[in-house]
Amino acid sequence: MVVEKGIPETCTPDESPGWKFWKRRRYVVAFMAFLGFFNVYALRANLSIAIVVMTENKPVLIGNDTVYVREFDWDSKLQGYVLSSFFYGYITTQLLGGWLAMKIGGQRLFGIGVGATAFMTLISPLVANISVYLFIALRVLEGIFEGVTYPCIHAVWSQWAPPLERSRLATFAFTGSYFGTVVSMPVCALLSEWLGWPSIFYVFGVVGVIWFVMWNVLLYERPTSDPKISKEELKYITESLGTTERKTVRHPWKSILTSVPVWAIIAANFSENWGFYTFLTQLPKYMKDILEFDIAHTGFMAALPYLVMSIMLLLSGHIADWFLVKKILTVTQVRKLFNCGAFISQSIFLIGASFATTATMGMICLIFAAGLGSFSLAGFSVNYLDIAPQHASVLMGIGNTIGSIPGIVSPILSGYVVTTPTRGEWQVVFFTSAGIYLTGCIIYGLFATGELQPWAEQAGTNLETKTEKSKNGIDNKAFQSN
Repeated sequence: MVVEKGIPETCTPDESPGWKFWKRRRYVVAFMAFLGFFNVYALRANLSIAIVVMTENKPVLIGNDTVYVREFDWDSKLQGYVLSSFFYGYITTQLLGGWLAMKIGGQRLFGIGVGATAFMTLISPLVANISVYLFIALRVLEGIFEGVTYPCIHAVWSQWAPPLERSRLATFAFTGSYFGTVVSMPVCALLSEWLGWPSIFYVFGVVGVIWFVMWNVLLYERPTSDPKISKEELKYITESLGTTERKTVRHPWKSILTSVPVWAIIAANFSENWGFYTFLTQLPKYMKDILEFDIAHTGFMAALPYLVMSIMLLLSGHIADWFLVKKILTVTQVRKLFNCGAFISQSIFLIGASFATTATMGMICLIFAAGLGSFSLAGFSVNYLDIAPQHASVLMGIGNTIGSIPGIVSPILSGYVVTTPTRGEWQVVFFTSAGIYLTGCIIYGLFATGELQPWAEQAGTNLETKTEKSKNGIDNKAFQSN
């Protein structure tokens, strides 16, 4: 692990104009990472739209009679397995991604993860026409490659992001995930209407391959390897990161696995992902089956919750930090307020959506459920750093691994429940998600904390001494003061 020594007092930002982001190579890295995550979610979400068209009944004239046939005769149960298959692979590489990034480099691994997924997306129509089981296997393989992207991007930031800019650079990059969903859903719907469902995979596959080429041509593993970086920016980044030492962090596995606050965060992670993946995989089908949108409108309307989520996500972090800076609430209170408040709101609006009698009312409830749900990311998702900063990457890997289970189970369960389909069947899906949200809310509300845990303060982690931290103005006690 790389241990960073703090920010020298003589370190000042480079002087190039802020609006000329291309003049600052770290901003180019952030922008390309944004586009990378944009592709990650576009490649992941495209099947949610495509499968609606692939399996819908279409009129065919045979003689003087009109019969309705489906291009792919997949029942709702099989569709559930197809939609969840991506996560079989995705769950396997959450921890592996971080380890591989240290071996071959975060920049290279991130590019491979997105590029390989894009290539497999290109051949998806061919494979789907051969066999549904080969198609499921291909989606599993896509999940394996895409699963490394989130953990390995931290290796990129460890080389490129000055400490005072990490939050904004990382947040900007991750926002690409939601914008990828916002753009891909309506575009996929239009492509299916104009050019047929295979064009969905071809277009986004080509876009992903183009990004892969640009990522490898434009960017470098570290600033010192980049011939295009200015001397001022290179000095700023290297002085900000300071000298580094390779030292081993000993993770107290027993303490981690028996920590109640850790499992409270993981429970919240699981709950939020259950609702999110239910939205991601099932929303287009619900809008077509119950709200009776045609496929073109389905794509546009399904993107609205993610658009609101993107905006609210950017706001939630600033609001949470404002409460802390102004000392209105403690760290623990902020985390619980944002997380539990989001889960309760999502439960209420999901139940409201299940009883909505008009398409407009149903969409309003779904938009509020998604938008308010983004506030939970200012709760549990950063809570790992509060309780054990030096072990946060490991905790996040464990949480993301367990948090990927809903991506497997939720679509399959929905496929078994929604078979007719009827409003009552969809109510079971929404009530299940609401119940899981409320369960996560109770567990997190009772057992979560923002306090640094005793086992995270143990000697032998080989991190900086308290004296060194205080000297550089980075005393962990300042972050846990309530």
